[in-house]
Amino acid sequence: MTAALEIAKLQAWYGESHILHNVNMTVQPGEVVTLLGRNGAGRTTTLRAIMGLTGARQGSIKVNGEEAIGLPTHKIAHLGIGYCPEERGIFSSLSAEENLMLPPQLNGADKGMPVPEIYAMFPNLEERRHSQGTRLSGGEQQMLAVARILRTGARLLLLDEISEGLAPVIVQGLARMITTLKAKGYTIVMVEQNFRFAAPLADRFYVMEHGQIVETFVASELSAKMPVLTELLGV
Repeated sequence: MTAALEIAKLQAWYGESHILHNVNMTVQPGEVVTLLGRNGAGRTTTLRAIMGLTGARQGSIKVNGEEAIGLPTHKIAHLGIGYCPEERGIFSSLSAEENLMLPPQLNGADKGMPVPEIYAMFPNLEERRHSQGTRLSGGEQQMLAVARILRTGARLLLLDEISEGLAPVIVQGLARMITTLKAKGYTIVMVEQNFRFAAPLADRFYVMEHGQIVETFVASELSAKMPVLTELLGV
């Protein structure tokens, strides 16, 4: 089976700063993989490097077997990747529904998720569909940021700290969303500081420190790895 995402010997820089050092990572189709690590470990930079949003990059990034390291960001997106950055990027002057209808269909990607299906997954968004972006709560903005990606037809989702700063009831809703998307066959790579949110959802975990992968394990090994995680993350 061709991996949905295969990263080999990835190095990345911001200007003169060498951030990622020989990162290796494989994600199979339909998997939920979580990147753990302290702030500054290089997790967000890994997602940004996949999308071509860092400075220089070296190594290999294959999306469904296709090499993406030399492609510009818009071409990488057309390989069927959706990136949800920590800052969400909602257009504040547009309504929730206008934000949702904005993304173009990705060439060669699957058909985007229909709006009724999105509203079934995010009832809050349907209720607030005529509200301006600025009037949405943090949780609603986060839901909208993810929903907007689903409209494009992307099947590989890169989600950066989607639970950060949100109320527990909203975080529970996001967990249900991840479970639903996995059941629909989406492949998800999450960067998460909220270990309690990420732990029950992920099939596999990668732990980063100083721009390198220092530990990798599957969900069934989680309890055995807790002493190591406590040391590395302070969980």
